[in-house]
Amino acid sequence: MAIVRFDPFRELSLMQDRMNRMFGDFYGRRLDDDVMSRGDWVPAVDIYENDKHEIVIRAEMPGMKREDIELRVENNTLTLRGERKREAEVSDEQYHRVERAYGGFVRSFSLPSTVDAGHVSAEYKDGVLSVTLPLREEAKPRQIPVEIK
Repeated sequence: MAIVRFDPFRELSLMQDRMNRMFGDFYGRRLDDDVMSRGDWVPAVDIYENDKHEIVIRAEMPGMKREDIELRVENNTLTLRGERKREAEVSDEQYHRVERAYGGFVRSFSLPSTVDAGHVSAEYKDGVLSVTLPLREEAKPRQIPVEIK
């Protein structure tokens, strides 16, 4: 028989995990960083700053067509909107299991005031949308020479 150390909060932690799983599908994913989130599904995103001092947002949108994606920058907010549609040649009665999410989505992200909204670019390749948001020149770090007198 193994000796198990008593942990008074173990049962509470297990119960919280069970409750989170039970209500997880009902309330959907937490998207605290978004200004607005709604829709049947939301594409997962990575946001990072590269070596060129640009903010890059990469969104996974497999199976979508370019025509089904809308991207807009307005009032320091980047809005990504789209719809992933089911395949028309397969009827609902023919499905045995549907695990992939379909439908419309909207994701909006607040942008820092240092982003140059006039030079935003986007590329869609292999189901991943990459949005590049360059920073303004005055926001980029610069080297200041020190004079010796």
